[in-house]
Amino acid sequence: MSDPMSGHAVAAPVRGLAPGGGTPVAAGAVVALIVLAAAAAPLIAPYDPEAVDPLAVYQGSSAAHWLGTDDVGRDILSRLLHGARLSLLAPALVTLVAGVAGTALAVSAAWLGGWYDRAISGLLDVVFGFPGLVLAVVGAAMFGPGLWVAVATLSIAYLPYVARVVRAAALRELALPYVAALDMLGMSAWRICLRHVLPNLAPLILVQVTTSFGYTMLDIAAFSFIGLGTQPPTPEWGLMVANGSAGILAGRVEQSLFAGLAIAVFVVAYNLLGTALSRRVLGEER
Repeated sequence: MSDPMSGHAVAAPVRGLAPGGGTPVAAGAVVALIVLAAAAAPLIAPYDPEAVDPLAVYQGSSAAHWLGTDDVGRDILSRLLHGARLSLLAPALVTLVAGVAGTALAVSAAWLGGWYDRAISGLLDVVFGFPGLVLAVVGAAMFGPGLWVAVATLSIAYLPYVARVVRAAALRELALPYVAALDMLGMSAWRICLRHVLPNLAPLILVQVTTSFGYTMLDIAAFSFIGLGTQPPTPEWGLMVANGSAGILAGRVEQSLFAGLAIAVFVVAYNLLGTALSRRVLGEER
């Protein structure tokens, strides 16, 4: 698998290299804690994340502001908690849309074959050739910068990474004798695909979607960092890294540091959890 933003190859989970038994549990606990903190942000954040306080600019950690304040006096902890909501929601939407649309295209192409299969495969090849960043720039040029433009363009960019793998698996599944038997019995194509083919492909689809989430999160953060994603003053981790970069030379690294750590910790924990899940699902499938 490749990252659609960078074009670099991404290693797939390899059987025999599963993390230790305690690692997935710890990773799952970290992921769950961050998700719960994001969900409860309005209840646990000590301040309004967009409240500006000119008298509290660039304050360090204190009892009033545990992680300090940013360049306009906003509480960094409150912005991290609220920013987690968009930072998690956006990649979740990307993987959901890419997973559902990619699976639908893949299974329909494998079933119908012929010119439709060739057209879908050609379209996927074209999209595969465009990095996500390029699509984001095009989307921003057409519709203006914004988080949902980034979500839409990334959903398109990630389509081939789901559809191409699922199509190959669907072709193998549709060649099995039970599919021909169901067809001869008069069962419709919709029922065969929905009740039999898709459930058998579900473990593979789950693995593809799971492994994509972490990379999607990094792409969303990168879009916000370069100004194509979330726009100020809305809190979002990638945007917080960008906003805090101006204070780094002045020794005020808190905003960029804590937002960058939040991204890194979540992605690493999620990838460890996703690798364990992928190995378990694929191992049971084999």
